[in-house]
Amino acid sequence: MWIRTLLRTLAAEGRTVLLSSHLMSEMAMTADRLVIIGRGRLIAEAAMAEFLAAGSGSSVTVRSPQARELAALLATRGATVTRQGGDTLAVTGSTPEEIGELARADGLTLTGLTADQATLEDRYMELTRDTADYRAAPGEPATMRK
Repeated sequence: MWIRTLLRTLAAEGRTVLLSSHLMSEMAMTADRLVIIGRGRLIAEAAMAEFLAAGSGSSVTVRSPQARELAALLATRGATVTRQGGDTLAVTGSTPEEIGELARADGLTLTGLTADQATLEDRYMELTRDTADYRAAPGEPATMRK
């Protein structure tokens, strides 16, 4: 925590701080921007929030007693909606703000609205899966395989 605070303090003073790490949880709490390099090539360079939001694991969980009507409305706006049972929907292609505004405009009740964002580790693995030298085969323990 001390080093994280130091790095953030230096950055707040206008200094450039470069940090190379494979500790994804620390990077998620420390970095403002990411540069990801794989096999000597630039794979990504983006703000942390932008990088995480672009992940395929990002979605919105919505609960509504009018889930069927809300799902149809969201689908007409280009969102992908998956019914998770009962009054719960998983939505991709829309933000919580857009969903809330759409529901309000149509008089639909929301009882839950949660952004589910991919973790930094999830996004990193998604982005680098084709550039990894070593990886486990699907369904196998994560051992060193080439």
